[in-house]
Amino acid sequence: MWLSNSSIGRKVVMSVTGIALVLFLTFHMAMNLVALFSEDAYNMICEFLGANWYALVATAGLGALFVIHIIYAFWLTMQNRAARGSERYAVNVKPKTVEWASQNMLVLGIVVIAGLALHFANFWYKMQFAEIIGVHDLGAFGPTDGAAYIRETFGCPVFTVLYLIWLAALWFHLTHGFWSALQTLGWSNKVWFERWKTIGNIYSTVVVLGFAAVVVIFFVKSLACGAC
Repeated sequence: MWLSNSSIGRKVVMSVTGIALVLFLTFHMAMNLVALFSEDAYNMICEFLGANWYALVATAGLGALFVIHIIYAFWLTMQNRAARGSERYAVNVKPKTVEWASQNMLVLGIVVIAGLALHFANFWYKMQFAEIIGVHDLGAFGPTDGAAYIRETFGCPVFTVLYLIWLAALWFHLTHGFWSALQTLGWSNKVWFERWKTIGNIYSTVVVLGFAAVVVIFFVKSLACGAC
């Protein structure tokens, strides 16, 4: 099959799955920002996205996209290392110097995966998974009380630092992946190369800052409450 047997096909799969995951991250970031303005509204969203059939179908789809993205990323990285050393992504127009993120996409990807594992343990396991198996005491709060889990998680300095490190790695991963995906799909030339890089940097920064704002603000709130 072309998508798996050819190098270009594998890059296309990586690009399409990556773009889909970026769109999900954008939605997730916007959803998290709701918690800054109304914890009740955020919990309503959590309940809506609990163990309902449509949420489970979406979760399964996202899981499939994520697994495919990881498998193809590892496959391409090993292939490129064997063929061209440190050059990871074949593009038509390249920067004058190889970017740090481009050289370390595998390492950044591993950090992102580790952060996701932590995120699943702190949130998904205690919320949607708890609803799926019908056990509502996997965490300290009910499975739809997402705001309480945010307060609990980011009231801990260790988790706060770990999440910020994760988000920094995610930013580097996104900024490189954004323009690389568009180039693979042929949406770039000498004029648009730098434009897509700029758009990707801005978009990735907005998404990551949205996530980071929730982390930092809830941590600061926990300090204020501790001083009360």
